[in-house]
Amino acid sequence: MLFRLLSLLLILLALPYEPALAVDRAQVEKQFQQWLVKEIWPEARAAGVRRPTFDAAFSRVSLNWDLPDLVPPGSKTASPRRQRQAEFGAPGRYFNRGSVDGATSMGRRMAKRHATALRQTERRTGVPGRIILAIWGRESGYGQVKIPHNVFEVLGTKGFMSRRADYFRQELIAALQIAEAAHAPGQVMRSSWAGALGQPQFMPSSFLKFAEDGDGDGRADIWRSEADTIASIGGYLAQHGWDKTRDWGFEVSVPASVSCSLEGPDQGLSIREWEARGIRRSSGRAFPAHERDGVAYLMMPAGRNGPAFLVTPNFYVLKDYNKSDLYALFVGHVGDRIQFGVRDFRGAWGRVDSMLRSDVATMQRGLERRGHDVGGADGLAGFKTRRSIGRWQEATGRRTTCFPSAALLADLSR
Repeated sequence: MLFRLLSLLLILLALPYEPALAVDRAQVEKQFQQWLVKEIWPEARAAGVRRPTFDAAFSRVSLNWDLPDLVPPGSKTASPRRQRQAEFGAPGRYFNRGSVDGATSMGRRMAKRHATALRQTERRTGVPGRIILAIWGRESGYGQVKIPHNVFEVLGTKGFMSRRADYFRQELIAALQIAEAAHAPGQVMRSSWAGALGQPQFMPSSFLKFAEDGDGDGRADIWRSEADTIASIGGYLAQHGWDKTRDWGFEVSVPASVSCSLEGPDQGLSIREWEARGIRRSSGRAFPAHERDGVAYLMMPAGRNGPAFLVTPNFYVLKDYNKSDLYALFVGHVGDRIQFGVRDFRGAWGRVDSMLRSDVATMQRGLERRGHDVGGADGLAGFKTRRSIGRWQEATGRRTTCFPSAALLADLSR
């Protein structure tokens, strides 16, 4: 129960809610219903959707004004205040005790309960069962987190009046194709606030490409079937390039002689070369012999303020599932806890300054003015931002931390 509540809390905290601007909602609702008939139905019909399927999908569906990032017809497009002013969270929060322990303990139970499906999927795809379990746990609490929304209401609303309307319109057509193929239970497909479906949280287009029938009943039911969920997650990772000969990564100690600005997937070296620079596994154990000639990448999600890792290309396959470094790290770590019983990271998450995302974006723009590539001033400190901070610190004779701080904000905002 605790894990479920924590998972729900994380979902709510991640929701960049912004109420829609004041408009004539009744008039906009009429426009929405006309849009469905005049624009979406012809497109759906061309994609193979029959009229009864279309009508069932949109029966009793109206605009959901509580969704984020809405731009009603006639309103001014503006940057959402919540995203601009939201707090920039310390990376260590992602690994809170409840989430890690809950995903691990339930993952071990699921490993026993679904041993056959996991073994079959691992044999077919090469993706370890522990990795599949960790993704399943993170996405939906192993199916226990309630998936609250009607996907046609979500994607209809967002396809009609959101900042990424074209993207969500395409996902809406894909959702109708799923309904036409009768994969989902009943007539209503449940999704997240962003339109992600079922226990693996696939967007509809990803469902069409990667969802699999794991229990042999002829449907890919990622809402109710654990076997289909397991097969679909494994198939997704395999098709995105998972290498069964490699692990995802290793926690390491990084000596002061190795710059934190060497982070990133475009600065890879063999593990043997990293060793020559003084990097060692934090556990004190040797790197596996078969890994030492393979390429690895330095990953320091909190710069010098937290644990460090050498990650393999499989880490970036995990990022294909979710673009966050912390997500991929959580999955790898929880998977290792499930199967190998590893403990917490040996490197501690240090204290970092409390800042707003707008503050981080200001820092990013300051770095851009100084010629650094931060990957966009979005208020999120990805590896490009972290290493750009490190390079600027090195160039200006400052202590190199590779992470945002209030002191750096004052200097970079000038």
